[in-house]
Amino acid sequence: MLIGAMNHPAEDVLSEMEWMAGCGLGFIDLTREPPAAATWKIDKGKIRSALAQYNMKAVGHTAFYLPLASPFEMVRQAAVSEVRACIDAFAEIGVAWMNLHPDRNTPLHSRSYFIGRNLISMGEIIRYGDQKGVGVMIENLPGDFNNAEQLKELLDPLPTLGLHLDIGHANLLVTHNTTEEILAAYGSRLRHVHLHDNKGGGADLHLPLGSGTVDLPRAVRALKSCNYDGTITLEVFVPDRQLFRHSQCALQAAWDSI
Repeated sequence: MLIGAMNHPAEDVLSEMEWMAGCGLGFIDLTREPPAAATWKIDKGKIRSALAQYNMKAVGHTAFYLPLASPFEMVRQAAVSEVRACIDAFAEIGVAWMNLHPDRNTPLHSRSYFIGRNLISMGEIIRYGDQKGVGVMIENLPGDFNNAEQLKELLDPLPTLGLHLDIGHANLLVTHNTTEEILAAYGSRLRHVHLHDNKGGGADLHLPLGSGTVDLPRAVRALKSCNYDGTITLEVFVPDRQLFRHSQCALQAAWDSI
């Protein structure tokens, strides 16, 4: 199991990698978002060199607000083009897997409509990723894509699409955390994990582990039950790095003891 962190998209990527290396993290969850980490701003060669210098790996992350299901066809195509640019950069850096966030921002349209539009975009993106050697995975989102039945609508029609499980998201807008349910159905397709805490409800707080209601030992047992031993991003968004380090130690201790 490798523990990593996501770079803040408003900060310099190389500076972010420096503090991550100082914490002994095994990878960067490299998000390609404005204002500082957009595809047209980062230096791919310097990032590749920094990965080698720090002996770190990288997982690809794209902006959560890309309109992949837009009813405006030219807008949808533009979103897909941006993801293709991400794939090109990730391929050059040496990233094997990249995530997508399903889009549901289609006012006055049905669920079946935005599912269909997502499938069109994701199919195009998967095919392009195959050409470049970058796998594609989807992240579960609170509300519309947060249990096995909802994720089935995207994962079943696209058999090479991977699963990116966000355990914090699985605790939001649900009667119970859906981590175990999702893994029971699609654990064989799990490619990456996000982990952070919250207090349930609808607030995606990204708290340090142990600060909310996410059951860390139960989450680790669920991951191990499907033989997962890959990358886990601590998506803990706090200014105090000691709280991040606390979460890092808590996750490692839970992993080693279960």
